[in-house]
Amino acid sequence: MLDAVETARTFKTAWFAKAARKALIDDSALCEAIVEVRRGQADDLGGGVFKKRLDKNRRRSIILAKGRRYWVYAYLFAKKDRANIDDDELKAFRKLADLYGAKTDVEIEKELNAKELVEICNDREA
Repeated sequence: MLDAVETARTFKTAWFAKAARKALIDDSALCEAIVEVRRGQADDLGGGVFKKRLDKNRRRSIILAKGRRYWVYAYLFAKKDRANIDDDELKAFRKLADLYGAKTDVEIEKELNAKELVEICNDREA
């Protein structure tokens, strides 16, 4: 569990935002899903990578959360199109999770300003 002091800011990448919009998955559903992920209701793929079912189990999201300080929706795919990500993709997502885990608040703000990330929920605002 997270301490009250820790934040759990949640973002989606620009790519994920576009994919979620096409799939009609809104931010409130993503924020609800993150609460479930933080409770352990997701597949922990190791290395700060999680897979969470969305949209009544029709789609899968890949969430990066190295250090569990920032939660980043990075990838979305339909269950009907593919069963899972492959080993090479998992390795790449783990590296990306490491990168996000090492980012400072200033670096995150730069990505937000550049529209590379979109913040969708933040415990500090709850």
